[in-house]
Amino acid sequence: MSARNQSLSPIDRSSELRIDSAQLALLWQSAQILPLIEGHIGADEEQLRFLTAESVETLLVSFEIGERYFLGLARDGGQAFFAWRTSWINEPVNEDIKFEGFKTLREVGGSLSEVDLTLAMHAVGLGNWHAKHPRCSQCGAETISDLGGSVRVCSVDSSQHYPRTDPAVIVLVKDAADRILLGHQSIWPEKRFSTFAGFVEPGESFEECVSREVFEEAGVYCNDINYLASQAWPFPASIMIAFEAITDHPDTAKADGVEITEIAWFSRNEMKSAIASGALLLPPTISVARKMITGWYTAAPGYEVADLKSTEAWRP
Repeated sequence: MSARNQSLSPIDRSSELRIDSAQLALLWQSAQILPLIEGHIGADEEQLRFLTAESVETLLVSFEIGERYFLGLARDGGQAFFAWRTSWINEPVNEDIKFEGFKTLREVGGSLSEVDLTLAMHAVGLGNWHAKHPRCSQCGAETISDLGGSVRVCSVDSSQHYPRTDPAVIVLVKDAADRILLGHQSIWPEKRFSTFAGFVEPGESFEECVSREVFEEAGVYCNDINYLASQAWPFPASIMIAFEAITDHPDTAKADGVEITEIAWFSRNEMKSAIASGALLLPPTISVARKMITGWYTAAPGYEVADLKSTEAWRP
């Protein structure tokens, strides 16, 4: 896994259309519409479940009118996509009924196609932000969704409020022998290890954040910090900026005992054996952490992606 020019997203966000309410209304009539309820998306085990404008109308006897968010157009034909964030009018007590036909992005993200994952990431990120920002940060008045869901506007002072994205670095730490260092958090399932990550603080560069976070969590300083890739991570509103870095003092690595409770160095053979025996669980396939580990592992001849199959567990 290396820094390179990435292909275009399969969805054209077509931001120029957001100011044309009449055109958005027309596109809605033939759109594929992804429903959202409390962070859950319309989906089965392997793909998203879209609605039509007509089917949304029939559901309004049970669901609120909600809000519409324009997600863009498919590059291969111009199909319009929207998210529809709504809620039950009379909410069922039974959660199996409440979320029937819905899944969390954590549950299905690893199985979605590139197109579906792109749409789901956008929809969930927007939905999370809208749900948490119903009022103006300047005067406290109610805000309303506008410009296809890309902004909220204060009903009193007309100030515009845009979705925020919190940058976080995530780091694949290596040593001179090309081993990688992984850590375990207490909130994770037993035996699950992953790369190190943390939020960028005000006034801090990405590289400074990499150095600080790795030292705080694993007790080693890094050099040769190189950018790898980035990934939208709407849990609830982040973007993960992935780096690899080298430490010259692997023997001094030590878990901080607070956020990271255990650390371990892995060669490729050690990782293969640990996964085969069930002694190691890797982060879910949806995550850039998994992609970083996979990229490192398969960079050497004879090591295959199939060696890294492990449980897709997020929490104990």
